[in-house]
Amino acid sequence: MTIKIDPVPRKSLSEILAGRIASLILEGEFQPDHQLPSERDLGSQLDVSRATLREALKILAEHKLIEARPGVGWFVLPLEGSRLVKAAELAGAGVQDSQPIRIAKPGDELPGPRRLPAAKEKPLKIPNLKSDRLGTFDFISWWERDKVAAAKVLVVGAGALGNEVVKNLTLMGVGHIFVIDFDDVEAANLSRSVLFRDTDNNRGKAQVVAARAKELNPDTKIQYLNGDVTTDLGLGIVRRMDVIVGCLDNREARLAVNRYAYWMNKPWVDGAIQELLGLVRVFVPGQGACYECTLTEQARRDLALRYSCPLLARQNILLGKVPTTPTIASIIGAMQSQEALKLIHDMEVEAGKVTHFNGLNNQMHTTAYTFREDCESHWVYGEVTELPFKAGTATLRDLLKVIRVDLGPEAVIELDQEIVLGLECAACQSVEKILQPMSKISFEEAHCPNCGQMREVQLTHLVTGEEDFLDRTLSSLGIPPLHILRANNAQEYRFYELTGDLEETLHFGHFQHTGDEVPHRERIKIGPAVNIKSPEANPAAGRIKLKDQSS
Repeated sequence: MTIKIDPVPRKSLSEILAGRIASLILEGEFQPDHQLPSERDLGSQLDVSRATLREALKILAEHKLIEARPGVGWFVLPLEGSRLVKAAELAGAGVQDSQPIRIAKPGDELPGPRRLPAAKEKPLKIPNLKSDRLGTFDFISWWERDKVAAAKVLVVGAGALGNEVVKNLTLMGVGHIFVIDFDDVEAANLSRSVLFRDTDNNRGKAQVVAARAKELNPDTKIQYLNGDVTTDLGLGIVRRMDVIVGCLDNREARLAVNRYAYWMNKPWVDGAIQELLGLVRVFVPGQGACYECTLTEQARRDLALRYSCPLLARQNILLGKVPTTPTIASIIGAMQSQEALKLIHDMEVEAGKVTHFNGLNNQMHTTAYTFREDCESHWVYGEVTELPFKAGTATLRDLLKVIRVDLGPEAVIELDQEIVLGLECAACQSVEKILQPMSKISFEEAHCPNCGQMREVQLTHLVTGEEDFLDRTLSSLGIPPLHILRANNAQEYRFYELTGDLEETLHFGHFQHTGDEVPHRERIKIGPAVNIKSPEANPAAGRIKLKDQSS
């Protein structure tokens, strides 16, 4: 007698896997209308091949539990009617001879190696890619559109690197960009600068870059300054930035940006290019070395020339021209832009390190710089007192009066750049009174008009109250609008901003017009200004002690 025995049903691995995922959907670990983790992440956590996983996903799709959206990924469908029954059937098959699998949630302590990482909590948004220029970025798990739109980035330099960085930041939807450069466009720039055109010859680089960025993304609020970062940029601008990106070609400008960034406690990203070589480095106050830490002794001696013969040194430093290619500018500019984006999102960066790219052999390597304890850049300004002064109308006497209410009658003002008091010729004993910032005096002007000899430069950077030029305006002495000045009384420093310049100096309103063609200005505020009519009631809050007053 033959007994008919039905074969024991055996489920394939892909069917078991489909059941496990179905159980996760039933348990609410995968919510309706939410995207599943990527195939790579799912396969890694479940310890199966991508081929097996795809078969399981195909089974789930056939039962209409999930659906594929081309170019995006897999999405869970609502559990309704027959779908709920099918999910339960698959889940029953999927738990046989297997341990339950859960999605790790923040705070969970799940044993065992198999756990799916919790995705960053972010509402799922399916953008309209036909109308939303930034729509695809919403598919990035860590991307925060509002944070990027609110970000304020200062780009220093509008050459080949600056072109790439501004282009990238604009395309990525960075909401506020401030560009500064003192140079004009020339024909040689056209071979490596994506935003320049033949018709831009002799126009300011910063202005052209800003205008083209506005064409790329009209939603970007942008502003430009045709000026020298070492002398024309007010620290109040730096103070209101989230990130600084340096696209420079000389040490003097880099050192200035480094000190500004540290004084205002802001991160900055430096890039450098030459031929097919380039480097990128991120400097964050309090995290590793800064740019000044990286300078060799020879570089320090070269920069020290500006003190022994400052006019010649300044001219020589700014004469340097470095040969570059558009390819290396694109590579390094892209890396700088990505680092800026990471800083905007508070993501981890390798501060105090440098990444070199060698385009000759396509090799990259990263090296850590050595932190210098004695570095002069390593100090951060204290809290800033906002004064309703403007650089163009306020005088040294006005500023000194308010400061001495705070710090006492012995307080002095420290200027960031040297003031040339006069030029003295040792040969013919003539003295010419100058009273101009050093940046305004050329090397040729330092020669005696009578005998042609190089004259000795009389300099000062302190205002003690004994000067005969106290009624000169701050701008006439080279102090830029919205600058922050420091003062001390030999015991502590305090810091004062020319906040009266804020509305005209930082507005992000260039190329942004209303129906009346009047520039729209978006004022970026920090806090209330001091009432100068009663300065005693509002002493400076920020201070850095120089020594213990009780000693």
